[in-house]
Amino acid sequence: MLIKIMLGLIGLGIVVFVHELGHFIAARLSGIDVEAFSIGWGKPIFSKVFHGVEYRIGIFPVGGYCRMKGETEFKEALTNNDIAIPREPGTFYGASPLKRILTAFAGPFANVIFAVLVLSLVWAIGFDVQTLDNKIVLASEIEGKTFPADEAGLQTGDRIIAINGKPVSNYSEIQEQIAPNPGQTLQLLVERNGEQIPITVKPQLDTDTGAGRIGIYFWTDPVIETVKAGSPAQLAGLMKGDRIVSVQGMPLPYSVALYKVLKDRPSILQFNIERNGEFFNKELILSYDDQGQTNIGLEFKTIRYRAVAHSIPEAFVKGASESWKTFTVSIKSLAVLFKGVNLSKAVSGPVRITYMVGDIAAEGFGQSFGAGFTAIASFLSLISISLCIMNLLPIPALDGGLIILFFIELITRKPLHPKAVYWFQMLGALFIFSLLIFSVFGDIMFLFGKK
Repeated sequence: MLIKIMLGLIGLGIVVFVHELGHFIAARLSGIDVEAFSIGWGKPIFSKVFHGVEYRIGIFPVGGYCRMKGETEFKEALTNNDIAIPREPGTFYGASPLKRILTAFAGPFANVIFAVLVLSLVWAIGFDVQTLDNKIVLASEIEGKTFPADEAGLQTGDRIIAINGKPVSNYSEIQEQIAPNPGQTLQLLVERNGEQIPITVKPQLDTDTGAGRIGIYFWTDPVIETVKAGSPAQLAGLMKGDRIVSVQGMPLPYSVALYKVLKDRPSILQFNIERNGEFFNKELILSYDDQGQTNIGLEFKTIRYRAVAHSIPEAFVKGASESWKTFTVSIKSLAVLFKGVNLSKAVSGPVRITYMVGDIAAEGFGQSFGAGFTAIASFLSLISISLCIMNLLPIPALDGGLIILFFIELITRKPLHPKAVYWFQMLGALFIFSLLIFSVFGDIMFLFGKK
């Protein structure tokens, strides 16, 4: 876990560095002096002054800041009961409202540019995609309850070949259409027994994730692809290429049927497998954690295909397109938070995001350097765009809140009153602190669930 956390801190630090660099560059171009540029918070473990700017690395390496000269001058004006904030040359409040707006906007904008460039690089070098087939299994057969897929008339063994007129051929493409659209009617085209059947379905909201769900799993033949070292599967003698014929005497037509057996938490699993035309019985000894979860140590065969390298102009277009898609999906996801989502599970704080970045990086680099780079680059672009959207929200203390404040000053042509800035910042700090406490509490629950 330590390696995952270290990788996560590095990845998250890159995204924050880009954001603060945007503020830094805009401030310098606007004639605003920068006093300190820090990656991380707290007491500096590294500090160096260069061209009048103190560059720091904080002891807590998540987050960061770009401190501009005069940012807190309103406090002095508040103490002196002044009616306006001093406007000294080179200070933050000494710059025009328009320059302050551009400086505040530059951080989120830098995150978007970063996402476009990173995704463009991914498309320029090409990457491997690991996914599942478009053949489905009804979740009701595993979980024992009805979902929208059942009500719409979908059946296990169907292949989803198009959604809203757009062809789809694998799990990833199907999820891209379903997950962002809870409550929206989707037109599916399904292939069943050689016929094409139109089906209308409305995804329900998964309150744990905020994504749309219709209640399907994706069919994977129960052929073992990898066996984790030291796992119950390896100890039982299972090997790559084995086909699981039955579990506990029940046929296993597809791999997700295994979850139905594990719901009863058996201490022993009786497997019948086929290996090179011969049949063997294998016995797995299982243990469970406090959440009733177990890991038998098996992965089943997936589909892999290569996205070929594009020319630089084509890669840039692809990168911009993917960034826009991520931006619009993130906006939709934000709106879903107000529709009954379980916020403690759906909202991730710095701890959980750090772990997720590290987990994705470790898993990717475990396959190959290229897979690791692609995985972490894609996820960092997602976080970067999410950071852009979050900071542009009209909330005090965030960039979006400051932009609104300065825009009001620009329109009214009246200087900001120190008390107005003070209470504006206090409300924002209270909101951010409350959100941080809430998200970190959810993160702690998340990590306990990982043990």
